[in-house]
Amino acid sequence: MITPPQAVEIPGAKHLHSGKVRDLYELESGHLLMVASDRMSAFDWILSTPIPDKGKVLTAMSLWWFEQLGVPNHILSTDVPAEVAGRAVVCERLEMLPVECVARGYLSGSGLVDYNATGEVCGIPLRPGLVEGSRLDEPIFTPASKADIGEHDENVSYDAVVATVGAQLAETLRKLTLDIYSQAHVTAEKRGIILADTKFEFGTRPDGTLVLADEVLTPDSSRYWPAAEWAPGKQQPSYDKQIVRDWLQFESGWDRHSGEAPPPLSPEVIDRTRSAYIDAYESLTGETFS
Repeated sequence: MITPPQAVEIPGAKHLHSGKVRDLYELESGHLLMVASDRMSAFDWILSTPIPDKGKVLTAMSLWWFEQLGVPNHILSTDVPAEVAGRAVVCERLEMLPVECVARGYLSGSGLVDYNATGEVCGIPLRPGLVEGSRLDEPIFTPASKADIGEHDENVSYDAVVATVGAQLAETLRKLTLDIYSQAHVTAEKRGIILADTKFEFGTRPDGTLVLADEVLTPDSSRYWPAAEWAPGKQQPSYDKQIVRDWLQFESGWDRHSGEAPPPLSPEVIDRTRSAYIDAYESLTGETFS
C-alpha cells in the first residue's frame, strides 16, 4: 500500500503515529493532538490522490456529533496550532479497546457479503430474502477486529469480543453502540438522510470510564444515503467514500486483486467526493461549510 506522507512538523508537538487518515502527536501538556488529513483510503490502500478539505469536514462533523450525543468523549479543546487549524483537536490519552464497534441498520458492504455466503452477519442469523440496501428488522451489533495499516478489518462474532475484553465490557459496548446508532439514525432521518451503518471506537480512562473516541459518524466511518432515493436491491447513492470505491472497481480499470497500487483519482471523482462530504455535513448540521 502507499504509506502516509511525512507528517507536518508542529512546534511543541511530537509526532507519534500516522494512520490511513489521521496523524497523532503528543503535546508538551501530555495530551494528544489528533489531526485529520485529506488522505483517502479504499480497499486497504492509502490513495495517492487527496480529497481537498476532507480533513476539515471530518473534524467539523465529528465535533457536531459529539455535541449531539451526550456520551463521554475524548475531546478536550479545539484550540490547536495554526498549522492544523480546522482539522485537529486536542484529546485525552486513553487506553483504546482493540475492537471496532459496528452497528448496522441496513444490509450493505461486508455485511451483505457475509449474509449472501452464510445467511448471517457476525454470527447473527437474518431472515431470508434480504438484498443490497434492505432495512434490517432491528439494528445489529457486528464488531470487527482492528487491523494494522494495509490490513483489512475482519468481521468477528460477539463471542470473540467477549474473549477479548470480557463479558461485562462486551455487553456494555454492544448496548452503547446500538444506543448511539439509534439516536444518530433518528437525527439523520429527520434531515432526509439514512444512516445505514457506522463504526465507533472506544477507550478507557484510568478510572475505567468508557469514552467515545477517534472520529464519530463521519462519511469515512459511516454509510450515509439520501432517504428520498433509497431503494433496496441496488447500489444506493451515497454521501461517503462509496463514490471512490465504485470508480476504482468499475471505471478505473484497476484490478484490486493485482497487488498493484490504485491509480490516481480522476478530477471528476475528486470533485464529486468532496461535494458529497460537504453535502453530508451541511445536510446534517444545517450549517454552511467554510
